[in-house]
Parts: sequence; structure tokens; C-alpha cells
Amino acid sequence: MAGPRVAVIGAGAAGLCAAKTLIARGVEVVVYEIGSCIGGLWVYDNDSGLAPAYRSLHLNSEARATAYKDFPFPADGPLYPDHAQVRRYLEAYAERFGVLPHIRFRSKVVDVARRGERWSVKLGDGTAGEFDAVVVASGHQGSPSHPDWKDQFTGEYLHSHAYRVPEPFRDKRVLVVGMGNSAVDIASDICVVTQSTTISARSPVLVMPRMLFGVPSARVLARLEKRWMPWALRRRIREALVRIVHGRMEQWGFVTPKTRTHPTSHPSLMSHFVWNRITAKPAIASVQGREVRFVDGSVATYDTVIAGTGYRVDLPFLAPALRPLQGHRLELFLRVVHPRERGLYFAGMFNVAGGGNIRMMDDQAEWIAELVCGDVRLPGPAEMHQVMQAEQAFLQRHYPGSPRYALELDPPFYRKQLARERRLGKSRPRARSATPDVTTGAPHVAA
Repeated sequence: MAGPRVAVIGAGAAGLCAAKTLIARGVEVVVYEIGSCIGGLWVYDNDSGLAPAYRSLHLNSEARATAYKDFPFPADGPLYPDHAQVRRYLEAYAERFGVLPHIRFRSKVVDVARRGERWSVKLGDGTAGEFDAVVVASGHQGSPSHPDWKDQFTGEYLHSHAYRVPEPFRDKRVLVVGMGNSAVDIASDICVVTQSTTISARSPVLVMPRMLFGVPSARVLARLEKRWMPWALRRRIREALVRIVHGRMEQWGFVTPKTRTHPTSHPSLMSHFVWNRITAKPAIASVQGREVRFVDGSVATYDTVIAGTGYRVDLPFLAPALRPLQGHRLELFLRVVHPRERGLYFAGMFNVAGGGNIRMMDDQAEWIAELVCGDVRLPGPAEMHQVMQAEQAFLQRHYPGSPRYALELDPPFYRKQLARERRLGKSRPRARSATPDVTTGAPHVAA
């Protein structure tokens, strides 16, 4: 009997990992990539039109902590590779594990629909294929989320997704909105050529130094922080380290967070504050023309606004009834399994709260392969929703409720959940029929 056939949508880091793991299990895999190359968001000027890579982009997490667990970055490479080095790394990964022959480039998926027990994947050229399962690895940083006041600003406006180089902003008064990694990268990039650069921070932020005592700060935190420590104690450790290096956040115009926040770090951002190349403002209250009023009552005029206001999950190839979206959040069992549609999986649709996204994709890919090959079986809908609710309750207790945190993933909590589910999935009883159901990882029950 023929084995399962699986479609993977996207040839970025998550799609390559999912494909590689499935291929290793003997699964027939077809990878659909909308652009002409692999690498996804790490490809500068990717002709997919979806990549936000700018010229100065580097990994925010150390290479050795980010890499796939069975494929390290080159030993002679930098601690924090740039986009070109990450692209070459992903290309080498695809070649090393035989993924390249399975990729169909310039293949835009326009429709994914269930056809009985299988899935139909239709392309923009009108062709279609049938599969036992589909892995959505199209990423979540391709559709910018814009602020409500976007149309009230009459100067130059762009989202960080469209930013590439600093030269167009020479001698301009620029406001960068947001304190995510892209926003601080861009502010640090342009401040050496602008007339002024201001960064608006709506939420509290702790800007971690990129290096401490000559090594990446994550290594220092790994030694100081212990699993048994409550978050309040860990927060105090981080605050102390930041204060030693940068001083208090308040002296630079920010507010120190009292809850968990997505990490922000940059090797030179705070130096630009020292040199007065960048100044901070709080959240925006209103915009009229080129005039921006902030919640502290101050008003300033800007030539350009660059909005680092995040992204919305866009799944245009799925019918609305198939999209597991609840606002900005994806309603998925352990971030992978569609709770209502058998055989529809998702990979890489998260933001890691510390650490590297790529390493977490390994865990997801292994579980997907186990499900497709029937090694594990899923629980029923009620149990799935209990687990999903428990994760949301954890995130709500520990992280802010803003859209930025809708896809936040806490590695220790998630790995514990996933390991437990993979263990339980192996012990769940099989149904009576010997006919495999590759979309659920369990055999069909004979009628």
C-alpha cells in the first residue's frame, strides 16, 4: 500500500525542517514555494514579496542556540550571522538532507480544500494535487499590521516590512513606532543619517545588552537563572544586569516592565541614546497631518513615520471556515494541529520568548512526522481544547494581552506540553481497522 503524500506550503526555515523530517521517514513530500528561492524571510529582496529582510538584518539569537539540532552553523562563522549567511545556511540544510528535489518554485498556492479523506492543493496556474495531509509553513511576517491613525499622517509613511536601507531617510525627522527587534534595528540603522530619530514605546521594555562579559547575554542568563526560580526573581536578575550596562530604562524615556515581555536587544541601540542620535517618546495619542501628539502631552512634527507595529496572520489560501484564527491568535492544538480539520498542520507560526525560532521548529517537525506516520494518536476535541485553554491561561498570566503577544511561545512551558503529548500519543489505543488514517495518525474504524 502506498505511503502518505504530504504538501508543505513554504520553503522557509519551518517548511524546510518539516519537509526534511518527513522525507527521512519515507513520506512523499511536495514543497510549494511562491518565490524562486528558499530561505523565506531571510532572503533580501525575495521575489516572493513576503520577506521583511533589510540590509543590516542579523540573527537576534546566537547561532549555536538557533541552529537546527542536527545541522549547526559553520564553526568559523559569527555569533550572530547576517541575512545572507542565514540564507546560505538554509540552502546548505536543504541540499544536505535532500529537500531541494522536492521543492516546486514559483508555485503560488491559492486554495487548500478537503476532498473527502484527502486534501486538494490548487496553484495559481490552475494545476492541483491531492494529498493526505498539508503542512502550512508560509510564515506570519508577510502581511503588515498598520496602526489606526495611518491615514491621518500626511507625511511619508511605511511599515517596517518595506524598510531596506537608511539612505532614503537622510536629513529627515523620523519617528519609529514600536520597540520590537525590527524597530530597534531600523532606528539604530537610520539615526546616523537622519536629522532626528525618535522611537515611540507604547509598552514597558527592558533592552537587554547583546553581550555580557565577552559572551552572548543568553549564556550568562542560562548560568544565573535556574528552573526553580520564580519569574519575579528572574526579572530582578535581568533588571540588575541591564542596570549595570545601560542604567535604568526610565532615564532614557522608557518604562521598566513588571511582567514578562518579548526580549528586545541590540548591540548599539543604547549607545545611540547616549550620543543623542535617538530619543524616546511614549505611546501615540493622536496624529494630525505631520504632527504627532503623545500620551504625555508632548507634540512633535515628523517627515517620516516607520511603523514597527507587527503583522497579522494571513492565510489567503484557506477558506474562512478553515482558518483557525481568533483575532490575531491561531487556535491550534500545541501550535501545530487544527483542532477541527484532520490532516491540516502548521509549523513555525510562533514567536519565541527568548531563544531561537529555528530550534523550536525541529520539535514541531518531529511531532508532525509522528502524526503523519501513525506513531502517535491525537486526543479527542474536548481534551485538545483543555490543553489549548491551559496554554492561553498561562500566557495571559505571564505576558501582556496586546496583539504583539498573540503568537508568543514560552519554550520551557511549550516543550513540557509537547513532550507530554508525544508520550501520551504513543500510548493511546489504536482503532480496530488496519487501514491507516495518515491525517490523524490513527487507523480508520471499520464501518
